[in-house]
Amino acid sequence: MQKPLPPLGWLRTFEAAARHLSFTGAARDLNMTQSAVSQQIKSLEGHLGRPLFHRRPRALELTETGITYLPVVREAFRTLVRGTQAVVGDQANAVQVQSNITFAVNWLAPKLPRFRELHPDVQLNIFTELWEPREMAEGAAVEIRYSLRPADTVRTELLRTDHYYPVCAPEFSVTLDNVQDQPLYDCSNLLSNWSNWAEDQGLTWGNPPITYATTYMVSLSVAMAGGGLCLAHDTIVRELINKGRLIAPFAHRAAMPEAYYLLLSPQAEENPGAIAFTDWLRSEISAEISL
Repeated sequence: MQKPLPPLGWLRTFEAAARHLSFTGAARDLNMTQSAVSQQIKSLEGHLGRPLFHRRPRALELTETGITYLPVVREAFRTLVRGTQAVVGDQANAVQVQSNITFAVNWLAPKLPRFRELHPDVQLNIFTELWEPREMAEGAAVEIRYSLRPADTVRTELLRTDHYYPVCAPEFSVTLDNVQDQPLYDCSNLLSNWSNWAEDQGLTWGNPPITYATTYMVSLSVAMAGGGLCLAHDTIVRELINKGRLIAPFAHRAAMPEAYYLLLSPQAEENPGAIAFTDWLRSEISAEISL
């Protein structure tokens, strides 16, 4: 007799843990506890009779079995997604878009009325991420990723490069001489950071205390409330500056190592809604860059 398939939930947990190489990251994605993720992985390994991960002190690594099994599981889920869409009806104009939360809120959302006016028949489903994912979310046709050059696991194109600089509330008083004495905020784990900006600016930079958050939304909110300065870039603060909610107190802009990329799944090129959205996205960004 053939061995029965493992429960679908165990496979979903394995895929998430493999994507993050972290039980904690999988737990966050799946709204589970870390211990529940660990137990499901152990159950799956027991079912298969082979380990899927090497448990290192501070990280996970896939075993040879895990490396072999992962693409099988992912393709199975893709087949389920495509099959479900075929069963529930015409999804030709439904588009799942994945983006980091700051881009989605500060750039994409204010422009969505224009897209809807042009393409009222396209249904967008927008999913946001705090951290750069290892790859596109299951079922996503389009992703806008803020990152160093991502791996070319799917079709990838550069959308735009940008420059970064400090911003603050209009009433906040600061000079280059005292910027290090002010409350400073930043988004964590980026190369577009305070010390690199200061070096590019030619400042002698000490080691001032900096408050870090996992998303620009936190530091931008503090800056708008008059609580200090944060680093930002045109893509996410142009509208806030135009509306007078933020100012850039210094003229200097530093080129960002990170950039915005467009990632397209294989299904995107066959989806009229995805084609309409990506054409519109490129047009909006091109128009903004030319200003």
